[in-house]
Amino acid sequence: MRAVITGALMWSIAAFGAAADPEEMQAIIDRQLEAFQADDFAAALEFASPVLKQYFRTPENFGRMVTQGYPMVWRPGSVRYLESRIEDGAHWQRVMITDQQGTVHVLDYRMTETAEGWRINGVKILDSSDFTA
Repeated sequence: MRAVITGALMWSIAAFGAAADPEEMQAIIDRQLEAFQADDFAAALEFASPVLKQYFRTPENFGRMVTQGYPMVWRPGSVRYLESRIEDGAHWQRVMITDQQGTVHVLDYRMTETAEGWRINGVKILDSSDFTA
């Protein structure tokens, strides 16, 4: 009986993946945000997925994209984690960032699990008027 239960558990984990720990994903996002605050784009790039590392190739390219396209991430005023979810097999962490001017931004971080742990595989800026604090 124990073998059947163990086998079923192992099959479930293999078929559906181990449950993601939102705190682990949030810790990676926090560490990347800290690196951005220090203008350490090389360290920030280490929290990106292998696909994104390959795409940006250098910390300078990554830093330019962040400073120009995601200034609220580069210099956040405050950060609040909202729900995490799995959608079509992808892990997402929603984050509310208030920038230093007081404007609220809601972002969806797509997370991927690698041999090094969770990594950021993309960020979408959502329409923050759809959300309330």
